Amino acid sequence: MAEKRKILVIGGNGYIGKFIVEASAKEGHPTFALVRETTLSDPVKGRIIDNFKNLGVQWLIGDLYDHESLAKAIKQVDVVISAVGQMQIEDQVKIIAAIKEAGNVKRFSPSEFGTDVDLNTAIGPVK
Repeated sequence: MAEKRKILVIGGNGYIGKFIVEASAKEGHPTFALVRETTLSDPVKGRIIDNFKNLGVQWLIGDLYDHESLAKAIKQVDVVISAVGQMQIEDQVKIIAAIKEAGNVKRFSPSEFGTDVDLNTAIGPVK
């Protein structure tokens, strides 16, 4: 049987991210979702978070734009999956910096969800 990894999904309550979180939890992986504190009080996103709780998913309070909270969350897992939207693709360098600082992540899956890579040209640090 394959080893179960601790998985963190960033963007886990978004359009595609919620399906990634659900699939990870259903596969039996200890699954975590990075959640902004404001998300907990949002009625729509709150229902998604409640569903996560029913699946055994733990949420970690943090933000892509708060290095300290991001690094703290990443230090608790083995795998990081980014499900950020197209407008945040370039900001994944923040995730990479936190992963480097944490030093414990075995696998990182960056997000290209919602992006047709054949129609977009990578620029800057993303390239």
